Amino acid sequence: MLQTLSYFPMLFLNLILVGAWHMTFLTLCQKRPDHSYRPTARLYRPHAWEREGRWYRDHLNINAWKDRLPQFIAKDGGFSKGHLRSLSPAYLDRFVRETCRGEWMHTCNAFCMVPILLLNAPLVGVTLSAFVFLGNVPFVMIQRYNRFRLQALQRHLRAGQKNEKKA
Repeated sequence: MLQTLSYFPMLFLNLILVGAWHMTFLTLCQKRPDHSYRPTARLYRPHAWEREGRWYRDHLNINAWKDRLPQFIAKDGGFSKGHLRSLSPAYLDRFVRETCRGEWMHTCNAFCMVPILLLNAPLVGVTLSAFVFLGNVPFVMIQRYNRFRLQALQRHLRAGQKNEKKA
């Protein structure tokens, strides 16, 4: 479809497509209720190969680059995921849900590669899809890695509270 256009009109329409796709899912992400981001849902559950996040650390050296990427914080009371502000169970639960929210949005945005590949000439489709991939998949990995670490912290804190109650 876009294959018949000259370069600049094709680029312009692709930018509109990608921008509209991303804005749509950003809006949906913010409008979805918090309870729809359950860490026990299939999308967010850990895979065995991830080894509770160690795979990202050992194979992708995620600790070296994850904090260099920007994070989006909504102006209307958005949640900063830059660093822990509390160890309270309610705060950690919210933080875990926010990693699910970020993962959902970036996963949906990554699927923008499908229409790009289908609508464009192969070289253009692959090139633009690479940019969409690089603009979303690293953020999915960061959300998953951070969630696994937060859940390990939650388990550790709960175990400590149980031990205190026994004593």
